[in-house]
Amino acid sequence: MTSAPEFELANVGPGPDPCSLSALAADHDFVLVLLQRDHYCTNCREQVQQVASRYDEFEQRDAEVVSVVPEPRENVQEWQDSYDLPFPLLADPDVAVGEAYDQPVRFGFLGEWSDFLGRMPEAVLVDCRDADAGPEVVWSYAGRSTFDRPSVDDLLGAIDEHREG
Repeated sequence: MTSAPEFELANVGPGPDPCSLSALAADHDFVLVLLQRDHYCTNCREQVQQVASRYDEFEQRDAEVVSVVPEPRENVQEWQDSYDLPFPLLADPDVAVGEAYDQPVRFGFLGEWSDFLGRMPEAVLVDCRDADAGPEVVWSYAGRSTFDRPSVDDLLGAIDEHREG
């Protein structure tokens, strides 16, 4: 397990604004960080809607979902206006959280130059139960393409595995 990098970003969804990992960790056993590719990514949009439709199952596990979009607040606000997500939706225009959590980027320099071309989705599960150790990354899934992301069942399964383990 590794310490989860702290973050604090503008939040256009429910919860505190700005929203930080430490604030979420104080109120939940787990935080599931969904690092999105960009504002235009249809697979990212589908993922947050699928998670939202089963959000009660995350709540039952005392897990907060937070989606991080590497875009300015105005672009991320469009998602919230369209989908009314029940969890924090964070704007990360500087891609600071993606960098801190080693979000995968393809195509070398070209991918780093353009998030649209290179940034891939990632899901990171943070265990917040040990106040002395602090939030720790216990599971992650780094996508190799825009389509490569865990299902909602896989995300819930990862939480269950670490709750029991």
